[in-house]
Amino acid sequence: MKITCQRLQVSGLILLLSLCLMVASPVYARGLPEFVPLVEANSAAVVNISTSRAAELPSGHPPLQLPEGMPEDGPFGDLLRRFFGERGGVPPRRGFDSTSLGSGFIISADGYVVTNHHVIQGADEIEVRLSDRRTFSAELVGSDPRTDVALLRIQASDLPTLTLGDSERLRVGEWVLAIGSPFGFDHSVTAGIVSAKGRNLPSESYVPFIQTDVAINPGNSGGPLFNMNGEVVGINSQIYSRTGGFMGLSFAIPIEVAMDVVEQLRDKGYVSRGWLGVIIQEVTRELADSFAMERPTGALVSRVLPDSPAHAAGLRTGDVILSFNGTEVPRSSALPPIVGRAPIDRPAQLDILRDGKPMTLTVVIGELPTETDAGPARARPPAAEPARFKPFGMHLESVPDELRSRLELAEGGVLITQVDAGPAQRAGIRRGDVLLMINSHAIQSPEQMREVVEALPAGRTARVLVQRPQGPIWLPLEIPK
Repeated sequence: MKITCQRLQVSGLILLLSLCLMVASPVYARGLPEFVPLVEANSAAVVNISTSRAAELPSGHPPLQLPEGMPEDGPFGDLLRRFFGERGGVPPRRGFDSTSLGSGFIISADGYVVTNHHVIQGADEIEVRLSDRRTFSAELVGSDPRTDVALLRIQASDLPTLTLGDSERLRVGEWVLAIGSPFGFDHSVTAGIVSAKGRNLPSESYVPFIQTDVAINPGNSGGPLFNMNGEVVGINSQIYSRTGGFMGLSFAIPIEVAMDVVEQLRDKGYVSRGWLGVIIQEVTRELADSFAMERPTGALVSRVLPDSPAHAAGLRTGDVILSFNGTEVPRSSALPPIVGRAPIDRPAQLDILRDGKPMTLTVVIGELPTETDAGPARARPPAAEPARFKPFGMHLESVPDELRSRLELAEGGVLITQVDAGPAQRAGIRRGDVLLMINSHAIQSPEQMREVVEALPAGRTARVLVQRPQGPIWLPLEIPK
């Protein structure tokens, strides 16, 4: 009887495990994405875009000269002009059109098409080919290099369109799908997951990219990125690659950013952006320590541009911007997209940290200038005899007027003519830097800098602002004990 009970218990356990496996397997299977309905419902609104640009090829021959003494208006001169052009040289030849391929998608039944700016940049002709092989010559409504978005128009009606989604609701790890024309292969489908959100690339300050591992290759640019509901959540724009092909890192423009640009291009032909008027940098762990911050966060102001909204609001060099209109600024790269989408000529609230104390400023957002200065030319600082005062290995002298003019410095600062081994060298300070501030103290001269340096607490980290031809930058300087 005892053995029978044990056998029944074992049999029951096996039966229970079998039931669990039977239940668990379908649940796991249902978790896998089903791409076929999504592709069938949306492929028709994805288009292939080809562009061409005519090029004139040089003749490769120097102009022909008439023999000395032969008149240009004679019969021989007329013969040369007829065959070799008016100037006596070989006329330029019409070269082959340079062609590029990309993707796009239809957003309205009356013919508006979205793609990337870099797909149509410099094109003389733009051609849009639909999935049913109809081909249209497209008009460029407008494009925006800063977000890499372009809007086209084709003369057609009753076109298939795509449904736009909400990229803010995307979650890292969620499945996404792309349709495009990699290497000219129309309507290729690739899938992957969202790898990260809010990525900022060095060349793109106004786009918080969606990073995915969806296979994107040349020709996919401008195509849609879908969520599993069949909604467009992004425009495939860039890849990270050392070979020119896909290496697992793809970047898409969030659809909200793209459509804000599209609406402005459609309504007025250009894009307006909010402007604060500051140069910012990342708050590193060492710089955060100099501010007595618990963790690195925010955007550190390294320069306030004159006659800018930030200048009018009282923002200062050395302030750390923590939030903008209630939106946290976790990294410096997060600030430009937030400000860029802010309403122009409207007040905004800045939460900042100044000298370790939280403050709130109100700033009226301006409009970002359409053209920005390239910046001062690179200058080679003049050689000079090192001064006796050499704090942390830095040799100092007053800033020469010529260099001050090149760097567009109104006043103050000291020129670093040499950096010896020591704390300054470890901080990244270089020969030719102009030191402007230490912590919250503006440096006016080598003599005044001595007073500031002598008051620095030993064993702590100070933040040092230096000016370079590329712009100002804060550096963390460890004060020896």
